[in-house]
Amino acid sequence: MDYIIRRITLPPGQTTGWHYHQYTIFGVVQNGTLSHFDASCKSDGGYKKGSTITEPGGAKYVHIGRNLGKKPVVLDVAYIMPHGTPLSTDAPNPGCDFQ
Repeated sequence: MDYIIRRITLPPGQTTGWHYHQYTIFGVVQNGTLSHFDASCKSDGGYKKGSTITEPGGAKYVHIGRNLGKKPVVLDVAYIMPHGTPLSTDAPNPGCDFQ
């Protein structure tokens, strides 16, 4: 198994892009507010500084994280998965009117 901690920074107006993870991941918002949307194009959470987030694994959990605020969003994310597994897999926009 690989145990990876990664810091991700999203400048204002940026996104993670549509993607999914093969295994559940865990994160903590260190700065800013992360706006999180699922494949139905609906918000499934807003995560402020100090909040934790859990993203389930599997292709049926396509999502996007967006920084709709004025300061950078900084996330510390933990990945626990078999060696060599990609951290995420890109997915097409499921039909939402935003990217």
